[in-house]
Amino acid sequence: METNDTRRRVFSGVQPTGNVHLGNYLGAFRNWVALQERYETIYCIVDLHGMTVPYDPDDYRRVRLETAKVLLAIGVDPDRSLFYLQSQVPQHAELAWILGTITPTGALNRMTQYKDKLASGAPANLGLYSYPVLMAADILLFRAELVPVGEDQKQHLELTRDLAERFNHRFGETFPVPDPLIPETAARVMSLTDPTSKMSKSDPSEKSRILLLDSDEAILKKVKAAVTDSEPTVRYDTEAKPGISNLLEIMAACTGRSIDDLVAEYHDAGYGRFKEAVAEAIIETIAPIRTAYRRLDDREVARILAKGALDARSRAEALQAEVRAATGIDAF
Repeated sequence: METNDTRRRVFSGVQPTGNVHLGNYLGAFRNWVALQERYETIYCIVDLHGMTVPYDPDDYRRVRLETAKVLLAIGVDPDRSLFYLQSQVPQHAELAWILGTITPTGALNRMTQYKDKLASGAPANLGLYSYPVLMAADILLFRAELVPVGEDQKQHLELTRDLAERFNHRFGETFPVPDPLIPETAARVMSLTDPTSKMSKSDPSEKSRILLLDSDEAILKKVKAAVTDSEPTVRYDTEAKPGISNLLEIMAACTGRSIDDLVAEYHDAGYGRFKEAVAEAIIETIAPIRTAYRRLDDREVARILAKGALDARSRAEALQAEVRAATGIDAF
């Protein structure tokens, strides 16, 4: 993979929590593939972040591999993107510690995602509390200039920008201050059982989400059971008809058609026919990913990740040497 790319550098990461769903794909991962055409892209499976909540080690090994396979099946290309496991590049943790020494605890106390996770039952620990500092290290380690962010990550990116400025002010210009990269197309995919909430792998109901590895039959069954309303017309109204509006957004994202166009075709078609059409659009979108996933060999994927980690360590070490020199902890 070329390392002297003059295009702007993009970093994005994903936790290996398994069960990658349609919302992940339409909201983020499809954009990851498109970004490879215009930017120098770095994609990381952030498995150190995933350790902040209780987990089973054997299961964690499985979901790390599954996540890598799904991303490759979607179209992340290791020949065009730096693609690796975070835990295999120790410079992430080293830079996180250095950044931690200039991070005000007050800034971490204001992180709403930390409070939300505690409220949902996650255990309070240092890793979860300092999660945003490690995220900042992930972004700054390779001097990323752009970061694709969703609404729930904007606060973390603001901290990253602040830490880059703090470091540069104290130790000299070292890091670019990264900007958010707003995707040109990012669907808002809501839960099928509660269309007022985002589709999430943490929802206890499996009917709430469509997994990228679901069978055609499972997809059709879940879409047919999706919560709608008693009014029979298909129209877009997120307040009065959140369920139908969600299905319209999903179908528009899968087909590339406008919502107005879909409403015109299915307005009086009835919910049964409309839901079947939505399911068909989802199946057509997901089927090639599922096929590509099944063709991937686990050993080959492990080899791809090992090579990515080797490339990442080599690049990270050269950049981290600058940080050590700037902070006075370089070797004599």
